Amino acid sequence: MIIVMQPHASEAAVQNVVQFIRAQGLTEHLSRGTEHIIIGAVGDERVFDPAQIEALPEVERAIRIMQDWRIISREAWADDTQIKIRGIPFGGTSAPQTIAYIGSLKTSETQASVHQAPAVLLDPFYLPANPYAPFSPQSETDIARQLQHSIAHWHGAQKAVAIRIRDSAHIQAALNAEADLLYLGGELINNRYILHELGSLNTPAIVCKDIHHTVRDWLIAAEQIVLRGNQHILLGEAGTLSLHGAPIRLDVEAIAQAKQQSHLPVLANISTLAHRLMPLATLRQLAIAAGADALIE
Repeated sequence: MIIVMQPHASEAAVQNVVQFIRAQGLTEHLSRGTEHIIIGAVGDERVFDPAQIEALPEVERAIRIMQDWRIISREAWADDTQIKIRGIPFGGTSAPQTIAYIGSLKTSETQASVHQAPAVLLDPFYLPANPYAPFSPQSETDIARQLQHSIAHWHGAQKAVAIRIRDSAHIQAALNAEADLLYLGGELINNRYILHELGSLNTPAIVCKDIHHTVRDWLIAAEQIVLRGNQHILLGEAGTLSLHGAPIRLDVEAIAQAKQQSHLPVLANISTLAHRLMPLATLRQLAIAAGADALIE
């Protein structure tokens, strides 16, 4: 259940609701906005009726939510959430932002389009899946040193830096290098340990679904992070299986559904999608039409 307090409700009224929730054997989760305070009642909410909550002082409404995500649900917060990273707004009423996919830690070989993007995505921990692909292993110390140098370079260029995490050990390395945003994708969104670790941080994170994940899997993963206290979450979409021969395609239905069911910003990673039959500009327009607040190109 989600309890929405009246605008600028007093702290005494908030604590009164919290005590009521605890008395029923449930736990609370507070989300403080500029005007409203949202309180999530976590547990078996059938032990009381919403009317009991709405009768408490300074409560605007109580909403029983049927799906498995509550804090990030559209019922909990009707307006789109805006997250600012190094002053760059993602979501809300801001125009769609662009994050340039760099991949490696090199800073000298960049395209002109990179310089126009306000943020970059680095993937320093990538390992090729093909066992025959050329690969030169580096020590963790070398990667950490190069990562710090690369992030310092992009910060000097006034850009926010996102780092793709491929293991729980990479989180601290990225934080030590002063990454602005952590990108979690693939099978890692099923790793509850990593989700809880990200939830204990105050660093923005992208939760990006894999090709076989449903929207439910996606939103539940984001909910687990938010429940631990980290409110700075973006939803990422990186493609789904295609029925027409291309490896993967943009999942416009998932983007539209996520925007309908959650207030979090949604990002479309189109950097690895097949462009043989569709120009990048058209793919970008399609993602924005579906509701994407940002794109990785």
